[in-house]
Amino acid sequence: MRFSITRPLAALASIAALVSPVFGEQKLASQALKTCQANSGFSASLFNVVYTPESGRANVDIVAVSTIQGKIIFDVAISAYGYEIITAQVDPCSSGLLGLCPMTAGKIPLNFTLPVDKNALSQIPSIAYNFPDIDAKVRVRINMTDGDEAGQTVACVEAEITNGKTVDLAGVKWATAIVAAFALTSSAFVSGLGHHNAASHVAANALSLFGYFQAQAMLGLTGVPLPPAVMGWTQDFQWSMGIIKVNFMQDIFTWYQRATGGTPSMLFDSLATVSVQVQKRALDVADLGADLARRSMSYMPRTISEPMEQAMKHELLKRGNIQTDTGSYVVYGIQRAAFRASIESTNLFMTSLIFFCVLVVITIICVAGWKGYCELAAQKGWMKHDTFLDFRNGWFTVLKGILFRITLIGFPAMTVMCMWEFTQKDSPAEVVLALMFFLGMLVTLGWAAFKVIRIARRSVVMHQNPAYILFSDPQALNKWGFLYVQFRASAYYFIVPVLGYTILKGLFVAFGQNNGTAQAVGFLIIEAAALIAATVMRPWMDKKTNWFNIAICVMNFINAIFLLMFTEVFNQPPLVTGVIGLILWITNCIFSLVYLLMLICSTIFVFFRENPDNRYQFMADDRTFFMKSQTHLTTTTELDALAATARGDKSGFKGLDLDDDAESMSSDSLRRQTELQPGMPAGGAGLHFTNAPPKSPVDPAMPLFPSEGRNTQGPQYGEKPGMNFDPRAPSPSPYGGPQGGNATLTPQYRALNNASPWQRGAGYEH
Repeated sequence: MRFSITRPLAALASIAALVSPVFGEQKLASQALKTCQANSGFSASLFNVVYTPESGRANVDIVAVSTIQGKIIFDVAISAYGYEIITAQVDPCSSGLLGLCPMTAGKIPLNFTLPVDKNALSQIPSIAYNFPDIDAKVRVRINMTDGDEAGQTVACVEAEITNGKTVDLAGVKWATAIVAAFALTSSAFVSGLGHHNAASHVAANALSLFGYFQAQAMLGLTGVPLPPAVMGWTQDFQWSMGIIKVNFMQDIFTWYQRATGGTPSMLFDSLATVSVQVQKRALDVADLGADLARRSMSYMPRTISEPMEQAMKHELLKRGNIQTDTGSYVVYGIQRAAFRASIESTNLFMTSLIFFCVLVVITIICVAGWKGYCELAAQKGWMKHDTFLDFRNGWFTVLKGILFRITLIGFPAMTVMCMWEFTQKDSPAEVVLALMFFLGMLVTLGWAAFKVIRIARRSVVMHQNPAYILFSDPQALNKWGFLYVQFRASAYYFIVPVLGYTILKGLFVAFGQNNGTAQAVGFLIIEAAALIAATVMRPWMDKKTNWFNIAICVMNFINAIFLLMFTEVFNQPPLVTGVIGLILWITNCIFSLVYLLMLICSTIFVFFRENPDNRYQFMADDRTFFMKSQTHLTTTTELDALAATARGDKSGFKGLDLDDDAESMSSDSLRRQTELQPGMPAGGAGLHFTNAPPKSPVDPAMPLFPSEGRNTQGPQYGEKPGMNFDPRAPSPSPYGGPQGGNATLTPQYRALNNASPWQRGAGYEH
């Protein structure tokens, strides 16, 4: 079949028309031409083809490089989602293309406009102009028709098609970011009002959703071949990794890199003269770089060329934008995400780092400003004096806890970017920053996890229940609660596997850029382990939260399977790969929409209920009844200090710090917790038995822990929900004394078991 060259160009442009805005101008375009066979005799450093159906013309701007001499014929094949829909042969001589009949060797600049006839237009389906991120391409094989190579394919080139419509939309990014920020902020606000149960549920769901967004972003940062729809979808969540472009900041990062001994890339400054191939496979990039090195050093002596070739290949794989021998650039993996975000790859690390720092600074300013406003409003009578009183009294501890939580949220992004910077070495100063931030965040979160485990174990020894101190001490809850409040009390340690999961994924993304298959296999193993752990252990606070997080683990595992299939290790037909890309996009889009709507509804309901805590069931770990007001604690400790002064205790009252944060971690400090305090009568509350566990510094019989008139025994540590106990009963006392608000406290029992020194010697024994 004889075919005008305008027809394949129009069809090529039309199939690619799926990426433009829905209400924008209809068009089909291609912006890069890549070779599809070794030693291709035809390539292009610049390739721009745009077809608009309104004008009926295709504008072509090409700077080609040819080593072919003689008459040729083009075999054109156009495919969509791996399915070949149009094939044709084009003779440049009959099409009147000057410079291509016959083809001559050298640099061939072509800039012309081709009219497209109506017959070609009729072959373009209307959906080609509107479907987002269409996966279409045109492949052209150049065959010789005369000379010694007659009938042989001397070149093969391929162009991806786009229509300007994409799922990579600013509206999606803003919507997901605003919902996540709204949920986290609402949880903090509701917690300040005293509704800790509702706040912990909203915060747990918001953190899980944010983690899911970051998992989506990591898919787009891998060096695995991704269909256009998957690339566009994952780009919607790169904001969660700090990949956000601000023009003036990019100028500052470029200046800083130069000032610290680095060489910034200028990829976007050269787009007018060269094309950029958004390479799907990192291994292809390695081959291109190695081929360029071999060609440039082919005339050197072997003793010189071989060591230089190895060093050059390593450097090409290690950093920078790859430039082919035709002059066009290739981006892949993390560089691909940077290019789609219009950020120079050498500025990407600083972009992510600075946005994390900006988030920290904005948080500090907002918390300090809210503290100032609350104090001013209380003084002016704009709000009640007891509103946000817990926050106003302990706002600095609350701020510490919030900063810890932001560190946990930003840890996945900083793990990937800092580790990747070690391979890029954009400048010595940036490498130092990467090392400092990664180690600083790792040590901070590791120390916090160690503190939580230490507090929980101490609570188990003293109260046979880890929830007792974890949730009864406001200092521990406000400072370290970000690590364990989303889990049930007996799974307080689960933050350690979560941190390990984050580090492993980050290492695979950062160090596996040149091997997409290794990344996909690593993701599959990691996500399978996470899914098994979540399904078997169910560590989150209640049934609904467990199912939300298990659903996220299921989606991440399915995405990992799809990612492995994108590497084509199974040699599946291209049509299968294209369909899987659509399935990944559609399923994740539906899941994200449902999860976002559920989070929005649950967050809004919190503000419209008189008591939002009633919406959530009491958790079996009894945490709700261990939580006490900071205001109540402050009042009690002030009375204790006053009583100690009245009795003449020289050491005074040291206050209640159940997590022992100010004490040393040595065994001696733990031993001192159970020794007699000065001023205590012998045989009183300070009695210590060698074989007895250390006693709690707080008596559960005190009003500090409301028992609500019940004498039922609370759940022991290790008991499962559903056993015969009241889930709202207070934690059992380790002293063997009476429990519950109706228990009769004899004077002897008060003297032996009352932990508050101000009640002893002040007439309360009788």
